[in-house]
Amino acid sequence: MKISTINRNILRLALPSIMANITVPLVGIVDLAIAGHLGDAASIGGIAIGSMLFDLLYWNMGFLRVGTGGITAQAYGRKDFKEAMDTFTRGIATALAVALLIWLIQWIYIEAAFALVVCSPEVESIAREYFFIRVWAAPPTLSLMVFKGWFIGMQNTVLPMAVDITVNVVNVVVSYVLAVHTPMGVAGVAAGTVVAQYSGLLLAIALMCYNFREYFHLISVRASIKLNKMKQFFSINGNLFIRSLCMLVIYIGFTSIAARHGDTLLAVSSVMMKLLLLYSYFVDGFAYAGEALVGRFIGERNSDYLISTVRWIFIWCFGISLLSTLIYAGLGKPMFQLMTDNPEVVEASAPFLFWLLLMPVVSCIAFTWDGIFIGATATNHLRNSMIWSAGLFIISYIAFEPLLGIQSLYLAYFVHLLVRSLYLTIVRKSALKIK
Repeated sequence: MKISTINRNILRLALPSIMANITVPLVGIVDLAIAGHLGDAASIGGIAIGSMLFDLLYWNMGFLRVGTGGITAQAYGRKDFKEAMDTFTRGIATALAVALLIWLIQWIYIEAAFALVVCSPEVESIAREYFFIRVWAAPPTLSLMVFKGWFIGMQNTVLPMAVDITVNVVNVVVSYVLAVHTPMGVAGVAAGTVVAQYSGLLLAIALMCYNFREYFHLISVRASIKLNKMKQFFSINGNLFIRSLCMLVIYIGFTSIAARHGDTLLAVSSVMMKLLLLYSYFVDGFAYAGEALVGRFIGERNSDYLISTVRWIFIWCFGISLLSTLIYAGLGKPMFQLMTDNPEVVEASAPFLFWLLLMPVVSCIAFTWDGIFIGATATNHLRNSMIWSAGLFIISYIAFEPLLGIQSLYLAYFVHLLVRSLYLTIVRKSALKIK
């Protein structure tokens, strides 16, 4: 297979995802920037805690995108479009059922959350206000996960790009107008998210009807919920659910532990996490390409294309991580200052900026393998890697906290990335069935 053909396939899928992903961190940046300019560190902390509450809910449902994408990509490789449509139907039904459950338990959930999360009364008040508005976006948020995974599995990343850009642009514009130009304040940020998610769902439905209506006659609710198919769907997604829980231990743990160190360091850690993940949105574009192509080539039983694609996806991702390290080295502090103009928060960030230089190369390995393993539906390995990394995250923090204070939190996060990268590299051959 020619190298040019391999890279053409990769870039065809990766570039639209990168363009869409660029808008994702901008939304988080704008949310924090609006909060940072509306008030003090408590406003930033309130947005961070409020967002964390939805991470706890939605990250656990990440299998709706991930599992749908992997199964659909392999069905596409086999030219089994009936199975592709059944997978979509199962995903949407699951998404709507979970959204209804979230609405029913929202009051119980938030009381339980604040029984565990320690933060100042002011931060808690802002977070509660944010939560009870944004929760009404649950149905479109979860349904869009299914749409995105299905589009990627069908080897089309332009459609999810169009949806993501629409959602994120609407979110930024409406949130800014409501928060800054109306009395809503921080509540306007949450309302902007609700408007954006429903706008994205309407667009996704329209795009699917226009581009894939030829497959609609294959839709059968009865066939999609057959016991053996549901068992396979939830077996794959059960592993991904456990993986998501482990990820939450890390990411929610990061925010919760930072909150124990006061509003200022919570604000610093919230901005640092946004910056730490900023470059990953570029890597994720290639991970999505890996997900689509690896699933397709496994479905086609084309091992030569599979191996070549994996190799070149890693070459692209390493290049992005090295470039990102150079950018962080030169612009780390100015990027932080764009997120907030609070002098106390900016000054407190100085001892933490060096972590921006250490994370990209290690984390790009883990993020890239994630996409490849999803395409291979090797979800048991993804589950195991996160169980190990979450455990070592906790152990590292407990072991080094007496010596390093809050710096041990960043060290623990680095350790979890290293463990994920090493584990997935070790088991790659068995996951991809490469001899």
